[in-house]
Amino acid sequence: MKTASARRLLLGTAVVFCAAGSMYGCSEFLSDAAAPQGTLDASTLANAAGVEGSLIAAYRALDWTTGVGGNWGSAASDWIWASVTSDDAYKGSEATDQPNIDPVEAYQWSAGGADTELNDKWKSVYEGVVRANATIKLLHQVVADKPGLITADAAKGIEGEALFLRAHYHFEAYRMWGNVPYYRETDTDFRKANQAPAAVAAEIIKDLDAAIALLPTTPRNGNIGRITQWGAKAYKGRVQVYAGLFPAALQTLRDVKASGVFALEASYDRVWTGFQDYSNGKETILAYQASANDGEPNGNNANYGERLTFPHSGSPFGCCGFHQPSQNLVNFMATNSTTGLPIAWTDPNWNASSANFASTVVKPVDPRLDWTVGRDGVPYKDWGPHKPDWIRSPSYGGRYSAKKNAHEQASGAQSNVGWTNTQLNSVNIHIFRYADALLLLAEAEVEAGSLENARTIVNDIRTRAAAKVQGPGTNRGTIAVPINDPSITWAQYKIGLYTTPFADQATARTAVRYERRLELAMEGQRFFDLRRWGIADATLNGYINGVAGGAEKTRILQLAAAQTFAARHQYYPIPSLQIQLSKGGASGGLKQNTGW
Repeated sequence: MKTASARRLLLGTAVVFCAAGSMYGCSEFLSDAAAPQGTLDASTLANAAGVEGSLIAAYRALDWTTGVGGNWGSAASDWIWASVTSDDAYKGSEATDQPNIDPVEAYQWSAGGADTELNDKWKSVYEGVVRANATIKLLHQVVADKPGLITADAAKGIEGEALFLRAHYHFEAYRMWGNVPYYRETDTDFRKANQAPAAVAAEIIKDLDAAIALLPTTPRNGNIGRITQWGAKAYKGRVQVYAGLFPAALQTLRDVKASGVFALEASYDRVWTGFQDYSNGKETILAYQASANDGEPNGNNANYGERLTFPHSGSPFGCCGFHQPSQNLVNFMATNSTTGLPIAWTDPNWNASSANFASTVVKPVDPRLDWTVGRDGVPYKDWGPHKPDWIRSPSYGGRYSAKKNAHEQASGAQSNVGWTNTQLNSVNIHIFRYADALLLLAEAEVEAGSLENARTIVNDIRTRAAAKVQGPGTNRGTIAVPINDPSITWAQYKIGLYTTPFADQATARTAVRYERRLELAMEGQRFFDLRRWGIADATLNGYINGVAGGAEKTRILQLAAAQTFAARHQYYPIPSLQIQLSKGGASGGLKQNTGW
């Protein structure tokens, strides 16, 4: 198992089922033919190791698992659901590869391929719910039947973690479909009806409150990766913002900020990284703890859900070129030559260029561009300059590559096993990080009229973005360098602060929203942000048909067939198979979302 330390939380499938051959008697699997093999029943699991193993299995569902399948639709990063369907990214690769994603990108969500991908996501989030509920039930059974076997403090911590995970998986369903069923450990008929979004959000917050009351303030057993009381509280603030409960979110997230438990990393290169000494730093709230070279023979405990999203065959990674940054995103990351503020702040034609923004095109850019986007001639961390032959099909997927999820060559995070092992690594997948929480707090400050507080937060994040920029990457020490380092020849990095108070609430709101896009680009947040802000239709129709001087339908030809983003796209359609499976229960089962 690849570990950050001896006390890191282990999330690998091998750990869940074997735990070094002792947790469930896996050492006897082949030698003891007299005993039934291949199943784990309640009596087998009814012990401390079984409860802990069940909880680890609930964490493991954060990303694709062999038990659920479905591949990319169940990726921890939501790259299909929140990047490819937004103005951040294209599906990428080429038309004939992973064709089920094509209708997702084009807002043709009633197509069969889209329904298949949606079903994979549904299965994955509710698998997580099932595992969390199974942990709670098993814990209660062991505590009742075997008093003292699990200490009171351990029992509180286990239940708190399971409640948090149940809330998280339901939140994923809530973000996707809005109207979803909520399952607790006491449910016996799983053919439940949908609840309305506001009711689902209330259920999530109820679980988070229960988790907060139970969880310790530091990771249980010292295991890095376990959720804590403060992590659950930050997540509660996230849900409150999504639900539009801004006064409550303001108090929650102010408390989190004041606690000092979390902090921004010193520089942006330390956020998404394969270097273990930077992994799980103070910015991490919840991450999938990707694990490479841990004994799993196919590398499936690594960043499996992201494995298609590396540069293609001409690159050191060998495959596969999906999740490619859009021209719109690249253009958005230019800055004003005088102020260093986002170019969209002052230039109504910021999106006019359709040219390849290679290293030969030198104009002021936000340093986060080259931590987010692989572009020709610019060092790709420490793998040398990005090259045109790293792109599979420029006319289909554009000219740029995803970058955040890639490991540094010097990090040793690459898997040694698995199909195209060079695209498997132990880079943790951030599901929720402190910069995200801060910007949610900034939103709540804006809605409360505390515009100076919001400006301070945005400026803090922009100050961090200026700390280090992409360097030549000839060794670990030159991957990230100061913004004025003389070695930089491929870019003119310039980023400034908002030096005057925001004129009004609308101006402040725009600044915070711009910053969320810049800071969290390609991290699976953008589509959900646009939708909760109520601007998804205007933004995405403009993205396709023309905004600020450019239209993606003329840059990426398959997008000419994209459907108009309309009211029915407020929520994804519920998978048809799940509606069929829900029939026959006392509640009447699931109802399809409006318009589908």
